Amino acid sequence: MKKTAEVNWTTGMQFVGKSDSNIPFILGQPEAAEGQTNSPMELILVGLCGCTALDVIHILKRRRQHVTGLQVRVEAERAETHPKVFTSYHLTYVVRGRNLSEKAVFAAVKLTRETYCSVSAMLEKSAMITHEIEMVEDNANQDLN
Repeated sequence: MKKTAEVNWTTGMQFVGKSDSNIPFILGQPEAAEGQTNSPMELILVGLCGCTALDVIHILKRRRQHVTGLQVRVEAERAETHPKVFTSYHLTYVVRGRNLSEKAVFAAVKLTRETYCSVSAMLEKSAMITHEIEMVEDNANQDLN
């Protein structure tokens, strides 16, 4: 399956990007654009978090877990010299819900890491990815859709 993306220069060091979804986003060098853009390297980190989060929610919902929230954070180390690639990633999954099964949550994270998350699979070829899981019991009456 072929995918496409493009960026178009707008001004200074800002670009508007879009991919097959045709939803535009602004990127560039944040320091040159006074913090008004995301850098391409930041987008990689957001892509990693988003990819794995989508998988975890999908898996937990299929397992009928009462998930009320999920936050995935990443801390990445970056090389000091050019090309300043990421040299390691540490993901933290904060899963909120009611009566969550620890076994189901750990299995969901394992499945996204080992089978489903394309971004993780690609990035793991060049740097180590570690993770931790925090589970928070939530007594609220609202589930994620």
